[in-house]
Order: sequence, then C-alpha cells, then structure tokens
Amino acid sequence: MLVILDAGHGGIINGRYVTPGKRSPVWSDGSQLFEGELNRDIVNRLSQRLDARGINNLILVPEQEDIDLPTRMQRANQYANQSCIYISVHSNAGGGKGFEVFTSVGTTESDRLADFFAEAFKQEFPERRLRADMADGDYDKDKNFYVLKHTQMPAVLTENFFMDNEEECRNLLMTQEGRERITRYHENAIVAYLGGSNQSAPPVSNQSSRRHTK
Repeated sequence: MLVILDAGHGGIINGRYVTPGKRSPVWSDGSQLFEGELNRDIVNRLSQRLDARGINNLILVPEQEDIDLPTRMQRANQYANQSCIYISVHSNAGGGKGFEVFTSVGTTESDRLADFFAEAFKQEFPERRLRADMADGDYDKDKNFYVLKHTQMPAVLTENFFMDNEEECRNLLMTQEGRERITRYHENAIVAYLGGSNQSAPPVSNQSSRRHTK
C-alpha cells in the first residue's frame, strides 16, 4: 500500500513564510510558529520513519510553495488505481486545545482509518485531550474539507493541537520532543492500519466496505 503524506499550506522561501495567516501569535519571547513549516517537518520525519519500516510512501508536496488544493488532489488521485491512503497533516487554531481527526461526510473506510489515528493519539498522549465526535459511533469528525471530499481513496486530516494555545504551541508544536511524539503517533496509526502491529481500532457500526470517500 502507498501512504500519501500531504503537509498542509506552504513553507518558507528565502526566509519568508508564503501562506497568509496560518501561524501562531508572536509570543512574549518573540517566537512564532508557522503552520506550514510544522506540517512539513512532521511529514518529512514521518516519511523517514516509514522508509525505515519499508512502507511505501509519497510526500505529495515536496516543494515549499503553497500548492493549491485542486493540484494536490490531482496529484493524489493519480494513485487511486492502486491500494493507497491519504494523510493530510495540520495544526489547529480557534482558541481550543487537543487533537482532532477529520474524514469526509458519511460512513466510509476513512472512518476506520481515522479510528486508528485516534487510538494511536490516546496511547502517545494520554495526558492530552482527544476532541472526538462519537455521535456516529467513531472518533472522527465529519467535514467536507476539500482534500477529504475530493480524494479517491481513504483519507484523513489530522489537526495536531492548537497553535494559538500558548501552552500547546510552545511546549509541543515548537519543541523537538513534541514533534517527535506527533510523528510517532502518526507512524503507529499507519502501521496498525496496515496490520503491522496488534493495535486495533474500535468497531464502527454499519461500516461501508467501499474504498472511496464521498
């Protein structure tokens, strides 16, 4: 199986962050997080870990430019004729705290994939909040994000803590240890989903067997 890794937003070119917004406040010590830089760092670390395990993976946006969403989907969907999954990595904002995992609206294989991410997060971060929506019997939150609605394979989007929460930003997102832990739970979720460990996700009622998200 191919694991497609998509780092949300753009990176840093010639010392300038290329995506408007998508950054933390400037903290009292003058530090600031740029989400696209974080997302790329997590994806690069994760790709290296998957390579070490012999798991086939692809970094969807290797460049630093903020590639538009239709182009990202065109790149991803060219692999839809083979067995693959899509992982979009982000950090949250809006005054909350904790972790969320999103899938497209409706019950698909993406829901089962998301449950592995939620379980892996709980194991890696038992002290942190899992922001789950259990109304439909699984952990994920349904949302028609473009990259979830238009992917033609099981797809999830992870929101890794809140960059506008100073404690989470400075103690997790801006530290090497925090980034390693975020990378590790992504790795563990993928390995478990692929059947490389004994970890299992909770059963999902009326789970669809189709591959594609809505």
